[in-house]
Amino acid sequence: MSVYEWARQELRDSLESAHEAGFEQGLSLRALLSAVVQQSKAVRSVEDLADELQFLAENLDDGQDYGFMRP
Repeated sequence: MSVYEWARQELRDSLESAHEAGFEQGLSLRALLSAVVQQSKAVRSVEDLADELQFLAENLDDGQDYGFMRP
């Protein structure tokens, strides 16, 4: 299992626990994201973390074509 597969499983488990506790999925995801960002600041520079978050934000659209991609 890769670290990314592990993270996806942990997220599924956390969302299931949040649902059982009565929390709405969107709010749970926002809270988890906030917690991850706060913890990441302890081990990464603010600039590095901001760059990664900016990259992720710019690539949210799964249907977007990119110039470097071949058809």
